[in-house]
Amino acid sequence: MKKYFLIASVLILMGCKKPTFEKEWTTEQAPETFTAIFETTRGDFEMEIRREFSPKAADRLYQLVKHGYYDNAIFYRVVPDFVAQFGNTDTIVMNQWRTVVVPDEPVKLQNEKGTVSFARFGKDTRDLELFINLKDNPVLDTLDFENVKGFPALGKITKGMEVVEKLYSGYGEQTMSDENLYVNRELFYRTYPKLDLIKKAYLK
Repeated sequence: MKKYFLIASVLILMGCKKPTFEKEWTTEQAPETFTAIFETTRGDFEMEIRREFSPKAADRLYQLVKHGYYDNAIFYRVVPDFVAQFGNTDTIVMNQWRTVVVPDEPVKLQNEKGTVSFARFGKDTRDLELFINLKDNPVLDTLDFENVKGFPALGKITKGMEVVEKLYSGYGEQTMSDENLYVNRELFYRTYPKLDLIKKAYLK
């Protein structure tokens, strides 16, 4: 009897577990303007996103924040006087989100200090990873990579930029050469224990 009770309890817990990805989430459209709050190990910051600058990317960011994707994400790349980048979490969940492509869009809002853009590595690859510009980076407005021009900013930090500027940056670009970033998050974090985390992200 005890054995069956335990099995039933596990099944109930599994049924109550919050889903990490549902394909219908990717059809949700963001409001024309919205604010996302990020609670981090250094404090909180807010970003205001406007669809007019990059509507497809704004929709994706809205979906990701709304459904808890960035909770417990690591600021895995913080380069002084350049960018603070985050967005890699669980590999399985990442791959699920990436089944729905975000089309490329032109740059309308420049990569000035405090603006937010999606990272990319080729055509139609803006999907999960965001970076915050720590200074004006005009080269990112026109940089051509695999016939895709520029990184379209979609909003900016409106509160807490001083928090972003305090994120641990001692590892610089060193973390980008570590493949464990994508295959073993826990090992990666043990290797770079001073990196800051997003404790929770949500819509205001």
